Amino acid sequence: MIPKLARPWAARPQGVRPQGGPPWPARRLRPRVLLLLALTVTAGPVLAATGARAASGHGHGGFLEPGNLLVSGSVYQNDPGLLQPGVTVLPPGCTSGCATATSDGSYPGVFNNDLVDASFGVTSPVFLDQLAPSGRLVSTLRVPDAGQPGGGLVTSFSSKSELALNLSTSDRSVTFMGYVAKPDMIDVSNSNTPGVVDPTNPVSSTYYRVAATLDARGRLTYTETNAYSGNNGRAAILNDSHGADVLYTAGNAGNGSNPQPDGVILGAGAQIMTPSRQPETAQQPGQPAPVGSFSVTQLGDAADKVGKDTNFRGMTIFDHVLYYTKGSGGNGVNTVYFVDTTGKACPSGVGLPQPGAALPASPIAYDPSVLQAKGVYPDNMCILKGFPTALKSATSFPFGLWFANSRTLYVADEGNGGNTYSAATGTYTAAAAQTTAGLQKWVLSNGTWTLAYTLSGGLGLGAPYTVPGLPSGDNAATGLPWAPATDGLRNITGRVNRDGTATIWGVTSTVSGNGDQGADPDKVVAITDGLRTQTLPAESFRTVQSARSGEVLRGVSFTPGTFTGR
Repeated sequence: MIPKLARPWAARPQGVRPQGGPPWPARRLRPRVLLLLALTVTAGPVLAATGARAASGHGHGGFLEPGNLLVSGSVYQNDPGLLQPGVTVLPPGCTSGCATATSDGSYPGVFNNDLVDASFGVTSPVFLDQLAPSGRLVSTLRVPDAGQPGGGLVTSFSSKSELALNLSTSDRSVTFMGYVAKPDMIDVSNSNTPGVVDPTNPVSSTYYRVAATLDARGRLTYTETNAYSGNNGRAAILNDSHGADVLYTAGNAGNGSNPQPDGVILGAGAQIMTPSRQPETAQQPGQPAPVGSFSVTQLGDAADKVGKDTNFRGMTIFDHVLYYTKGSGGNGVNTVYFVDTTGKACPSGVGLPQPGAALPASPIAYDPSVLQAKGVYPDNMCILKGFPTALKSATSFPFGLWFANSRTLYVADEGNGGNTYSAATGTYTAAAAQTTAGLQKWVLSNGTWTLAYTLSGGLGLGAPYTVPGLPSGDNAATGLPWAPATDGLRNITGRVNRDGTATIWGVTSTVSGNGDQGADPDKVVAITDGLRTQTLPAESFRTVQSARSGEVLRGVSFTPGTFTGR
């Protein structure tokens, strides 16, 4: 029998105490099952045995039921004493060009420190909610952190691009990324990795990035990496089909000056690694191993900062092809990419995957002699034909992507992030005016992908919504309302229904007057779209799950064991 508990709720002092851990205040009134994962790489899950009421287990021994949704997120620990305004030096260990904290560790004001420390973030625990497709909460899995026996990981609260969830190619497991660290550590998301230290990085601490793999019984394994030094790993997919056993990952690297160390250049963008079966304490990661590379010079444009053209966020695999998205940063093209393993798909940087292409099995064979001048070269990635090719677009911000079939691709557009606000209309005007933010439907026709329409009905772009527990009124540090509004979508997943429609679930992005908009409580939403529909239909998103104050939602996928047919 598994007890019912509430997920840790940072803003309320009351609650129960899990065995050997700090208080977990009550969060929701809805019944839930909490699975406390205190794992080694070989042991099964350990269930918390605290709580007054018992509930029967669910499928797979009370763990993850195929066909359900999995949503990743994090709860801020809310320690007021974490920072002392005017005293705490930011970034920690800073020796020149430093700032001091402007706010203490209380949510949400703590993230006003981002206004004086561009690297600011605080590590926080990761949870995975198992939901019925309707949104009914089935269970919550708490992922252990690196301070617990067997190891674990944390995320960085408010790094909005982290914790994407992806099913493996066999559908047997789900992967996500984080940091080998404990909660309440400052500026970890811009730290160096231990094997790739950039002396010009203003954040001097070192932490491995790590990919976690979760199976249907709740068992976790971890693979540490030196990739993404100075920035963050964002997504991972395990290729475990047809005898393969490799991880592909997405992220960004670098938080220092030019010239960047070789390891920073090598550790950006698209990476490949062999999954580890060892405990984290026994792992000794080597140098990063890029699996893909793209340069704007392939399009005839002048070279950007080395390594920043592959500032990737979303990723997926469809029909044995590895796809990535880039939707932020001051360099490169915000668009959809794919890795070309044939060398024939895109001689000018734009093309379509070749029939019979295989997934990459090894790192790209790059020329080390030109690493500082050209980055990882020669390039082996292409922009998917029909998608944007303009530099530094002000209207294209792709994030998650999901193929309904070989001719229908849904792309989540995060929105422009602009938080201009009109007191007269009570809206964030830049967000409200967008026409391509939300869920884009792309159709392949005559050898090119074309945007059919963008679904945004029901998202309430730019319209502030109330979150109980958030302060009312304006944030004095920004002069803008604390209340967030939806700006677009980030990570998505979907399924094809028997009636010729597709249902897509997505995690919203936000704008607000918060010092860091990534700290806003967001939502999981869903919409059903006719696959053959070519003109904008009268469809609206519905809310499946809402984060509360001090909580963020990040990734969405189906549970391990769910057959996707890809």
